[in-house]
Amino acid sequence: MRTLIIGGGITGLAAAYELVKAGRRSTIIEAQPVLGGVIQTETVEGCVLEGGPDSFLAAKPAAAELIREVGLGDQLIGSKDHERVTYLVKGGRLVPLPDGLLMMVPTRILPVAFSPLLSWSTKMRMGLEYFRKPPAVPLPDRTVEEFITDHYGRETVDYLAEPLLAGVYGGSVARLSVVSVLTRFVEIESKYGSLTRGVLAAKKRAPRGGETAPLFQTLKSGLAALSGELERRIQGQCEVITGRAERVERHAGGYSVRVNGEDVTAEALIMACPAWQAGALLRGVDERLAGLLEGVEYSSSITLALGYRREQCGHIPPGFGFLVPAKERRSLVACTFVGAKFPYRVPDSHVMLRCFLGGAGDEGILDWSDGELLAAVRGELKRLLGWDAEPAFTRIRRWRRSMAQYPVGHAARIRQVREILAGLPGLEVAGNAYEGIGISDCVRTGRAAARAVTAGAPA
Repeated sequence: MRTLIIGGGITGLAAAYELVKAGRRSTIIEAQPVLGGVIQTETVEGCVLEGGPDSFLAAKPAAAELIREVGLGDQLIGSKDHERVTYLVKGGRLVPLPDGLLMMVPTRILPVAFSPLLSWSTKMRMGLEYFRKPPAVPLPDRTVEEFITDHYGRETVDYLAEPLLAGVYGGSVARLSVVSVLTRFVEIESKYGSLTRGVLAAKKRAPRGGETAPLFQTLKSGLAALSGELERRIQGQCEVITGRAERVERHAGGYSVRVNGEDVTAEALIMACPAWQAGALLRGVDERLAGLLEGVEYSSSITLALGYRREQCGHIPPGFGFLVPAKERRSLVACTFVGAKFPYRVPDSHVMLRCFLGGAGDEGILDWSDGELLAAVRGELKRLLGWDAEPAFTRIRRWRRSMAQYPVGHAARIRQVREILAGLPGLEVAGNAYEGIGISDCVRTGRAAARAVTAGAPA
């Protein structure tokens, strides 16, 4: 049996690897000349630069499991959480997030009480939230903005929920679905009423002692080591066609994909590309499925890395970096102090800042020139950090329509997608558009899609 995979990012590579393990032939169709998708790593002056994602959540095991499986376990490193301080911009200055916050849920009284980040009225509301009772009936899906405002007030949305989720999803809390984005908090609300009381109860049940897992994990030499190793392992058993898929058709023996003016056929097809692209390609297979996929929203973003020689730059506050709430935002959404977050990524001789711009509602910034972007970012860094050294090097990556958004109703949309796919044997979808946006989610869905087409095929 042969399987076609449209998309050669980490999702498609994970699917191809899984098929090779099962002894199945596959073909990846990728528009770009290199595989790996948004995972792009380079090393400049000893600094490891990630053009796309720089890590994955350790709490989601799929990526780390694959890394160990392909022999890269010795490259796996965790974030330096003992040094983790994250700042929020308020009133034009950096204010540290208080200890004892699980995202926007307070679990320690004194650090939150003495933090200048929130007003006393918000702190009192946070305290009273502890006594909230469970809802009498299941509540409908709501926006993150509505959910957090209901529990902790508007200021908590503006200075905690919005910047934290903008940094992860590149989306708007006024549209993101709490069921899809903060699933665990919805479950806690249903059981306890109070998010604070539910989180504290979970902490009491957690095992004590032992080494605490890091929040983030990555590879010492960069995430491209994973995509490169997967590419190496599928060589000779997986054909790669460079070209843009033009259309997909279903026939008695499976599926065909038009690419480079020719039809490539196979018994099974995995759509490991963005949902909007998958929808456009599948319009001739199933009109309703195509519409649902094309309706998945995406945001666009920019990563901008600035590398400095240490003796030439000013003071960097201790911690992982800072987030800029929408109420304070000019162009910067977030900035990571790379050397503080991960060991081995930046030599002692250098300082590297990794900045994020764009996101939902600010896609126009992707049309700025490199010079305009650098000038804007350097101006903001000078305002917030107090210095403006000349960077030794810079790297800018623009990612158009790359981050899937999960607005209210997203979970229902994906259920409908799965129902239609059940009637289309041999067709699977995978990637960040469905049940999770991180690298681990892409790995998990890619491998699951490969297992599904293998299980449904004759031996």
